[in-house]
Amino acid sequence: MSATTVLARKWRPKIFAQLAGQEHVVRALSNALTQNRLHHAYLFTGTRGVGKTTIARIFAKSLNCLTGITATPCGECSACKEIDSGRFVDLVELDAASNTQVDNMRELLESALYAPTSGRFKVYIIDEVHMLSKSAFNAMLKTLEEPPGHVKFILATTDPQKIPVTVLSRCLQFNLKQLPPALIAARLQYVLEQEQLSFEPAAINLVARAAQGSMRDALSLMDQAIAFSAGKVEEAVVRTMLGAIDQGYLFDLLAALCERDGVALLEIADNMAARSVAFDAALQELATLLHRIALTQTVPQAIADDEPERVRLLELAQALTPEDIQLYYQIAIHGRDEIDLAPDEYAGFTMTLLRMLAFAPARGGQPAMAAQPVRAAAGGRAAPDGEASPVSKAPLDSQSGHVPAEPVSIRPVSSSGAKSSGQQLDWGVLLAQLNVQGMAQQLAKNCMLESLSDQQITLCLAPEHKHLQANKVATEKLQAALNDYFAKPIKLSIVLGKTESATPAVVEQQGKQLRQQQASDSIASDDFVREAQAELDAELITESIKPMQ
Repeated sequence: MSATTVLARKWRPKIFAQLAGQEHVVRALSNALTQNRLHHAYLFTGTRGVGKTTIARIFAKSLNCLTGITATPCGECSACKEIDSGRFVDLVELDAASNTQVDNMRELLESALYAPTSGRFKVYIIDEVHMLSKSAFNAMLKTLEEPPGHVKFILATTDPQKIPVTVLSRCLQFNLKQLPPALIAARLQYVLEQEQLSFEPAAINLVARAAQGSMRDALSLMDQAIAFSAGKVEEAVVRTMLGAIDQGYLFDLLAALCERDGVALLEIADNMAARSVAFDAALQELATLLHRIALTQTVPQAIADDEPERVRLLELAQALTPEDIQLYYQIAIHGRDEIDLAPDEYAGFTMTLLRMLAFAPARGGQPAMAAQPVRAAAGGRAAPDGEASPVSKAPLDSQSGHVPAEPVSIRPVSSSGAKSSGQQLDWGVLLAQLNVQGMAQQLAKNCMLESLSDQQITLCLAPEHKHLQANKVATEKLQAALNDYFAKPIKLSIVLGKTESATPAVVEQQGKQLRQQQASDSIASDDFVREAQAELDAELITESIKPMQ
């Protein structure tokens, strides 16, 4: 490998066949070239490093190759070679970020009026076109409206929303997608094999994920990894270079969460702190791992047989419920947002883990008991095997600590003390009038009214929703809302038990399902839709139907 040629330049595709990904763009451009149905202006959009200017240069070669207009330029003629080396006089590349003024655009457009010097077309590639000033766009617009036949404009941008609609409407627009890690990894493996460099597949996968969809970034990172590891690309070295987290820690954390083991969670966090792990990056990697586990649950065949972590992924996919994964994922990404607000990174990280433990969904119809392992760690006595812990013997009243002998059932309640005096109180109707939002509202929606008196209101919460009761802030907000509604102090008690009637949350869900069904039935029975299905052999995508709010 040349000492002066970086991988991103050396392995930049020179023909469409060498491109990794973006098949939808390649297919459209190839068909246009083959059929000679060419537009005068093209707009390529997408994030950095996904191939916008690379495709533009290949397209310029396809237009000017001496063999003729073709989707497969020869790469050997003088036009192809000059374009590859950046010396083709009829290919003008402009960086709009550093040439924003109208004078630059006018100079460019004036030169466009003249016939090509040596090529078939004059091709203007304007990168980051959204950076042009308003007057520069106006100057361009006149040429886009009545372009000379020998001129082709190829615009590229990472922010198409900043381009005037008058310009957008005169361009054929192609949106280049971020490249998936698997595709980037395959390309990196090919490059390293051609460079005759040894590597570990896990190291390539790390670089592919770190590139975040950009092939150029991936090749630049691989250059760095080669230099960092003295030519041998190993997983451990790449992890150190990227500051990536040892996946073993993350798997152990999730295993401890499966067991509701607070002691193990804190021990793992302490080990990570001792090794100076970046906890912000750890939360990001934890969210990524949870996403992979969710994919494993839904599509097990998506995990390759040679995936190094396949066994542990499958184990966690079986051990965790979909509700677990969704909750932990949300807590992880929110914990990462909040970590800068914590006293220090360790506190922010461990607080996020404890939040996962505290709000873990119930298992097997029983509340998740996260408190017992932590009590044991603090010196408390853990319950012997086969004996319920002191915390889990019976549900607690959230205010008074009263332990009901048996789970309670919902009974009709007289509301003599409520505003609707003399009538049976509907908890759903009352809830609609309370000023509660967020977690307090979720707590209230999943309760049923157990009893009501002048001084106290008792709600019943199903055991599977105990994690809502554990949120003291939510309980306090609901208490305050009830006080405001009744205009006097009301003692709020929440007990766990069977909610035999439909809670407001269940009623709300049933209403949504009914509206969804009505919307689907209405669309399916529409005469226009039926005609379209019959005449066009169209298929109704029911998942796309949404009821009007």
